[in-house]
Amino acid sequence: MDTSSKPAEVEYTSSFLESVEGYIDRAFGHLSLPEGLAERIRACNSTYTVRFGVRLRGRMYSFTGWRSVHSEHVEPAKGGIRYDLASNAEEVEALAALMSLKCALVDVPFGGSKGALAIDPKEWEVHELERITRRFTQELAKRNLISPGRNVPAPDVGTGEREMAWMADEYKRTGPADIVNANACVTGKPLSRGGIAGRTEATGRGVQYAIHCYLRDLDRNGVAGNRDLSSMTVTVQGFGNVGYHAAKFLSEEDGAKVICIVERDGYLFDPNGLNVEVVKQHQLATGSILGFEGAESFANKAAGLEVACDILIPAAMESAISTANASRIRAKLIVEAANGPVTFDAEPALLEAGIVILPDLFVNAGGVIVSYFEWVKNLTHIPFGLMERRRRERRNSQITSAMETMTGKNFPSDMRDDFLEGGSEIDLVRSGLDDVMRGAYDQMVQTLRLFPDIRDFRTAAYHIALCRIAEAYKAIGI
Repeated sequence: MDTSSKPAEVEYTSSFLESVEGYIDRAFGHLSLPEGLAERIRACNSTYTVRFGVRLRGRMYSFTGWRSVHSEHVEPAKGGIRYDLASNAEEVEALAALMSLKCALVDVPFGGSKGALAIDPKEWEVHELERITRRFTQELAKRNLISPGRNVPAPDVGTGEREMAWMADEYKRTGPADIVNANACVTGKPLSRGGIAGRTEATGRGVQYAIHCYLRDLDRNGVAGNRDLSSMTVTVQGFGNVGYHAAKFLSEEDGAKVICIVERDGYLFDPNGLNVEVVKQHQLATGSILGFEGAESFANKAAGLEVACDILIPAAMESAISTANASRIRAKLIVEAANGPVTFDAEPALLEAGIVILPDLFVNAGGVIVSYFEWVKNLTHIPFGLMERRRRERRNSQITSAMETMTGKNFPSDMRDDFLEGGSEIDLVRSGLDDVMRGAYDQMVQTLRLFPDIRDFRTAAYHIALCRIAEAYKAIGI
């Protein structure tokens, strides 16, 4: 029989929301919950669609946005707002669910929420984008979807500290009852508008700390037996805020060799290692990473994920690794800096191939952890370190003097300044972030030890998060 006219079979790939729900259901298989509670935890509480108009360029433009609240077992709910033409309600619900789980895993007191506006920021002038953002904020405020005590947005894809400053200012103009704490209505703000040092780098810094946690764990095999980052090769997919900072810290501070950077229009490759900072300056100057002198440029971005390397860091959008390309991934360790980069139906093949996956719930939690620090700073109205810095400096000075007296030698000059310094805000933020990341990793390892039928980090992370959410619901009588 002639089959030449038959359409080729298309391999089905689970959607982002289906992947998240699949991971949740798999973890529920290891839990014993009261009837109906699992269903309650799994479903989003609410998703709001807002449509509004803004007069720009002599005419009215209409915009559509969403804010989904997955869980309010703890308030406020927390989660970023992205500006992306491809956004939709289903994507926002999946992201909100991940936020609930992420906050529960790292044990910060937030429920999960997420928002999006279907817009390409590059199509608008700055003053136009400000007007659109302020109108979106008004719509969220009407529905109590932005508030220091109920729902706290943050930056995400396509947004940054500039948009957060606009949103905070517009929220104040709506006349909230608690004007004193109004700055806490969003996080990720500029320092001059109530932000916190280290928030911009936080997610990328958390990626670095996540890798450190894994390599320190002597019960794991490291990266094919290797624990020395300075002898490892790294591929980073996505060279925005998260991917750039992760690549920068791993290469400049840990000595890792970033051999491949993947972006929307292609990828760069240099087996000798790319200078991350210089590539970023090239990207800012030209609008693309391609054409960077001294490295090979390729237009096929999908192939960049398949470059042989020790560590692959997907730091772009969801579903980057699916059944379509999972068999061609040649990394030994996948570190999920993006939300949902590995689909549910692709993961088994990766694990079967011996690839270790550090899950997004853990790896990219740095943003929400430091957002928590910023939120606390806004509510207490006290900069981090204000009450302790000078006391620490005096104590360290006394220790230095005592050591010099006992040994008869001067304290090493190259260490003296760092030792005497009482700790700036960014030092304290990094210290707190490192501590929370280590605690979350230890919890995952303990879960793997206590439950032999749980064999991967993702299921362990989901198990911890769902247990904590279930306990919170039980405590309030649900």
